Amino acid sequence: MGSGQRVVIVGAGMAGVQTAVALREEGWAGEILLLGAEPHQPYDRPPLSKAVLLGKAEGSAFDVDFQALGIDLRLGVTVSALDAGAKRLETESGPVPYDVVVLATGAEPVALPGSEGVPGVHLLRTLDDAERLRPVLARQHEIVVVGAGWIGAEFATAAREAGCAVTVVEAADRPLAGALPAEVAAPMADWYADYGATLVTGARVDGVDETGLLLGDGTRLRAGAVVVGIGARPATGWLTGSGVELADDRSVAADERLRTSVEDVYAVGDCASFPSARYGTRLLVHHWDNALQGPRTVAANVVGSRTAAHTGVAVYDPVPYFWSEQFGRFIQYAGHHEEADELVWRGDPAGASWAVCWLRDGALVALLAVGRPRDLAQGRKLIERGARLDRTRATDPSVPLKSAVS
Repeated sequence: MGSGQRVVIVGAGMAGVQTAVALREEGWAGEILLLGAEPHQPYDRPPLSKAVLLGKAEGSAFDVDFQALGIDLRLGVTVSALDAGAKRLETESGPVPYDVVVLATGAEPVALPGSEGVPGVHLLRTLDDAERLRPVLARQHEIVVVGAGWIGAEFATAAREAGCAVTVVEAADRPLAGALPAEVAAPMADWYADYGATLVTGARVDGVDETGLLLGDGTRLRAGAVVVGIGARPATGWLTGSGVELADDRSVAADERLRTSVEDVYAVGDCASFPSARYGTRLLVHHWDNALQGPRTVAANVVGSRTAAHTGVAVYDPVPYFWSEQFGRFIQYAGHHEEADELVWRGDPAGASWAVCWLRDGALVALLAVGRPRDLAQGRKLIERGARLDRTRATDPSVPLKSAVS
């Protein structure tokens, strides 16, 4: 199973590390080379906006013995190009040949226009970002956060816990405008004030300097630090000219086996989108669970493609899942919803725990749970089954979701 051959994995985040581990678990006997652009030992990202940021943990390195697994880990390596014809990667220290390559370069944060190089402006994506922000929070600076999405809310939560005065500026008319419909996001706006943070919506940023922000209506927000959380894009710019097909959102357009348009090149994690037969559309999922699950499919298909006895293929079509901890609440989401899907409430959104179901032709396709982990666990299984719900029973929060199946 791969003896004498080399798999090179570009990216040493969750997706890259898990791909290397999964290859060994699948029986890959060949060489595995894992290339990471950062100088740090590979680490988990969710703690960066929580324990690491607040100084409760020094890091979040993965508990993986790379040497014992025979994984050649090389850090501080930037890959600049992929030459599919020669089957090699270009790096600053020379070419790296491969038999199979897995693209796991993740995503890169979107910068606020005009903010590059401005003192006091921060992003939060890497361990170095978190370490630069930790003393800012410790000094209890007045902080402005640009973007009321998931990362903006999580950072605002941490900053308030550190005792900072926090203002969150959002261009849309509500938080999480790109992720949730207005009626679901509306009650979440109150969470900011409840936690002592100020939320300013419908606010365009016209300028940023070391003293703070200038908004489109002329308002100036003074701040000791500005943290930008306005989204992330697949880190795929280095693939220009490689022949690897990219989707309109700049993600690698992988197929159902997570293969790219180029032979012996796979893609996984935040940099890759995939076709979902379950939802009838191509999905780009920028969440931890996707980076954990996808590598198993990649490993099975890499090993299978080089095993004569291989009798099947692994298809990737998960029920997407993610969670967020913000303003004293635990939010979970499973599935994928569209604007046309029917929305069913479970519980009062003004309360501490509630949920929302999305139905398509009566079948559960997505679920958002706030403080209701049992709903999420049951709902995720129902989505996998394509179960149909009785609407009346589903709206009663005292009825277990699994008992609402019609």
